[in-house]
Amino acid sequence: ERGLEPEHYLLDVGCGPLRGGIRFIQYLETGHYYGVEKDADVLEETRRVELPRYGLEHRRPTLVAMEDFDFRTLGQTFDYAIAQSVFTHLPLNNIIRCLMRMEDALNEGGRFYATIWENPTGKRNLDDICQSELKVTHFDSDSFHYDFPTFEWIVEGTSLSVEHLGRWGHPQNQVMLVFIKGNAKRDPAGA
Repeated sequence: ERGLEPEHYLLDVGCGPLRGGIRFIQYLETGHYYGVEKDADVLEETRRVELPRYGLEHRRPTLVAMEDFDFRTLGQTFDYAIAQSVFTHLPLNNIIRCLMRMEDALNEGGRFYATIWENPTGKRNLDDICQSELKVTHFDSDSFHYDFPTFEWIVEGTSLSVEHLGRWGHPQNQVMLVFIKGNAKRDPAGA
C-alpha cells in the first residue's frame, strides 16, 4: 500500500532471520531483495534453514553481514528500505551514521521506513517511558526512545526529509517514520 512494486529494489536493515524478509523475497523480482544484519551466524542459519524451508534459494536474495551501515559495499541503490526495530536498539550517533549512509543508498524519491519508540514529551524528558505493559524505554540505554524533532534535526542539510507516520499496529507501540530522498513527498492517500 506504500508503493512497493516487484521491480523495485529493497534494502532490509537488520533483517535477522527474515521474519518479514520472506514475504519481500516472495514478492520482489529475483535478486531485488537485499538484507543486512550484524550477526553473521544468523545469516548463515537463514541461508541454511529459512530459504530452503520456503523454497526461495532461486530468488537469489543478497544477505550480507554488516555492522557499519556501509551500504556502498552492496553495489546497488534502492527504491525502498526498511529498518523495523533497529533504531530502537541504537544510540543516536549510530542512527546518524545509518541515515547518512542511507542517503547515498537511496535512489531519488526512495523511501526508508524506520520504527522508533517515541518520547512524546521531548528531549528534556530524561525519564524512562512505559510504552506498553511489557516495554519500558530509556533516554540513554537500550531500548532507546527518541523525540521526532531529533530526526528532523538529523536530516537538516541532507537530501532527506522525514515524516512521522505514527502508530502502525506494533504490539509494543513503536511508531513509523519515513525518510524520503529528494523532492518526492508522500501521497496523502498513502500510496
